[in-house]
Amino acid sequence: MLSRESARVEVTDRERVLAASARLFREKGFERASVREIARACGILPGSLHYRYRSKDDILVDMMQLAIERTIHGIIEATSMIQDPLKKMKSALHAHLNVLMSGDDMVYVLLFEWRSLHGAAREQMIAERDRYEQYWHAILNELKTQGFIRKDVDVDLLRLIGLGAINWAATWYKDNGKYNLEQIADAIWQMMTRGILNMDFHDEAKNL
Repeated sequence: MLSRESARVEVTDRERVLAASARLFREKGFERASVREIARACGILPGSLHYRYRSKDDILVDMMQLAIERTIHGIIEATSMIQDPLKKMKSALHAHLNVLMSGDDMVYVLLFEWRSLHGAAREQMIAERDRYEQYWHAILNELKTQGFIRKDVDVDLLRLIGLGAINWAATWYKDNGKYNLEQIADAIWQMMTRGILNMDFHDEAKNL
């Protein structure tokens, strides 16, 4: 059995605790997982878990924050050195899909369990989601400002519909399935660019 002191040291390991919790949430669902089961999955005492997180909602919010941090980091890392707006958008798309299909339990929980949150916790999570979507807003807005995207395209609606459709791919993608990640990314890219770009840029987008 872990001593109180050692358990408290262990619970400070944020990523380890959240990774274990995410596996349990993915297997059982957030609502059905008890705090005692979460503590057992993390290898710590329930009291030590409560020392860091006052409730299951707090665990879920912190987990989602970490998942969003990782996703944002992936986008920034993939696009920070790219100046061309079209190349930046394509690199951001690939980075998003790489995180989405990585098999990370936290990302899965982020996509499908945020509706389990209520009140202040839900508002906090929506704010985190909006923070990530601002990166996409900046990318799309730059494309429209520079004349790549047609004037009649609403970039806010494009962002909402586009991310929703891309995220849903996590429900059907399989490592050894019919389509690999590169094929999915290319298909999304071709459909998206042909639907939103001015005709003058179709060939450029196709050849990226």
